[in-house]
Amino acid sequence: MLQILHAMVLLCCFGVARPFCPSQCTCVFHGRTDGPGARSVLCNDPDMSDIPVNVPVDTVKLRVEKTAVRRIPTEAFYYLTELRYLWITYNSITSVDTGSFYNLKILHELRLDGNMISMFPWESLKEMPMLRTLDLHNNRLSTVPTEAIPHLLNITYLDLSSNKFTTLPSDLMDIWPPFNGEPVFSSSAQKVVLGLQDNPWFCDCKISKLLELSKMTDTPVILMDLFLTCSGPENLAGVLFQRAELDNCVKPSVMTSATKITSPLGSNVILRCDATGLPTPVLYWAKSGGSPVNNTVQESPGDGIKWSIMSLHGILGKDAGNYSCKAKNEAGSAEATISLYIAGSSSTTNLPMQSDIGTGPTIQGTTFSSPTDIPNSVSLTSTVPLGGPTTSMPKKQRTTPSNSLQRGSPKPEKVQQGGNSRKVDDKSKKNYPRKSLTDLQIVEETTDSAVLLWTAEGLPPKSPLTVVYSPYGEDGSKMTLETTAGSGKVLLENLSPGLRYSVCLVAKGSAAGKDPCIDFSTLDVAGDSQSQFLVILSGVACALILPIIAFLVYKILSLYCKGNSPPLDEEELEKESYVKFETISMKQRTTNSRPTELWARRPTHESERMLLCSRSSIDSQMTYKSDSSRSEYLC
Repeated sequence: MLQILHAMVLLCCFGVARPFCPSQCTCVFHGRTDGPGARSVLCNDPDMSDIPVNVPVDTVKLRVEKTAVRRIPTEAFYYLTELRYLWITYNSITSVDTGSFYNLKILHELRLDGNMISMFPWESLKEMPMLRTLDLHNNRLSTVPTEAIPHLLNITYLDLSSNKFTTLPSDLMDIWPPFNGEPVFSSSAQKVVLGLQDNPWFCDCKISKLLELSKMTDTPVILMDLFLTCSGPENLAGVLFQRAELDNCVKPSVMTSATKITSPLGSNVILRCDATGLPTPVLYWAKSGGSPVNNTVQESPGDGIKWSIMSLHGILGKDAGNYSCKAKNEAGSAEATISLYIAGSSSTTNLPMQSDIGTGPTIQGTTFSSPTDIPNSVSLTSTVPLGGPTTSMPKKQRTTPSNSLQRGSPKPEKVQQGGNSRKVDDKSKKNYPRKSLTDLQIVEETTDSAVLLWTAEGLPPKSPLTVVYSPYGEDGSKMTLETTAGSGKVLLENLSPGLRYSVCLVAKGSAAGKDPCIDFSTLDVAGDSQSQFLVILSGVACALILPIIAFLVYKILSLYCKGNSPPLDEEELEKESYVKFETISMKQRTTNSRPTELWARRPTHESERMLLCSRSSIDSQMTYKSDSSRSEYLC
């Protein structure tokens, strides 16, 4: 009896060790001599309508192909903890539950191609952290939600071809180089394969990064089909991605009012940034470390333009750091950083509600001015640490000394510092002789150059001068030229057409903030070509009018010469002016007379010869009214 019991236990153990294979599937065990093997299960019975539930738990690869399965239920593979490859291809699946792939922690490859899936549970990808291959080829998918992007970070093979995609979220391309900011190396071991062909792509700004990626040759992202084409809009239908040019799609650019700010403890600070781009970008602020920042205001004065202001009230030591202004639209993103430093002063920065020039303490630092299109724009003046007499350092050279002094300061130590500053200024005036550069003017402006003239007073002819010029309001792109005071002029080259510039002359030893400046604008390309056209038109007009004027002068002279010729004799004038007339009379008509002899001449007197006929001869024939009609005179 004991032996029979042992035999039954062995049979039970053997049955557990060797699980049964599903009736409609084929199980293959791939043994290994150096360790445990791998089991693969293939289910391809056309009559199978459900996912098999009695699959051996040690299965590594499961294939369900060419069956009548229409749905993948929740936790269909819950007990297959060793599963690495799951192929459910070319079935009739239309529905996939959100929890269908629950507990597949080590799944490496998921293939669902050749089905009729229109909605895929993208959030289920978080249940498969080791997933690297996702094949959704030949389905009916049309969208990839933005929420699915974090779950695709580890995917190295993504096939979305032969679906109904018309667009993709612009953030999807940001997870791969070069859009994620990582350097691009052609020899990178980590490659990403994308299958996007055979989809009706609508080529607009939303997929502009995809268009840009298709034009790159040195990138770790590999497209299965390089000849992707646009299906819309109409002007781009049938155009290859590599040749598609989008309208109203410009990457954003960000510009800040300053890059470094030093402000005293407890003061109020305003940080500003401006962004441009199409579509109009979205702006947001973040402090170093990625933490978002509140107390911001945004406004868009026009299409493609946006500005943002961040305010810090009563700043503390913890507020120091880097603040990034980030702009983002469908075409890309950009950012700029402002570094805030806290000084040891306890004074508060004034915030006047007038633009142009900010007034503050006696020691002036960086000044920010809002643009003129913002009502009640705010200006900010921050200060530097106290520690001895210092002179004011205005941001822009056009500020006057009176603007840098705070009137009615309630603190005595501020007045003390102001007095020290004036003493330093008086001492500097005694040490340096009067030197000035006057009569600044710009002549000979063209589209890309201009000539600056000046007059030097109190400066040696060979005294060095520095010419500093930049586009108006863009202090970050300054250009310099070295010259001497005696030259009196300098040529400014490599300018942009139709742009306003500011130019200043800086002499060695001159007082700070006293350098003369002047503004000018270069000619526009269109205006220059228009002036050339007017010159050509004037030349053509002159060439046509001059011969006409010469002909008129000739006619006038000829008439004048003809009027001076001698008059004709009276006899010749009489011969030429009068015609000799003869008087004719009618014969008496008789019966025996010949009909051809109707007229007879008679002698005429001189007086009759000079008479003109009172009746004009119209038809040159005589009409008889009666036999006794009187004679008539004809011309």
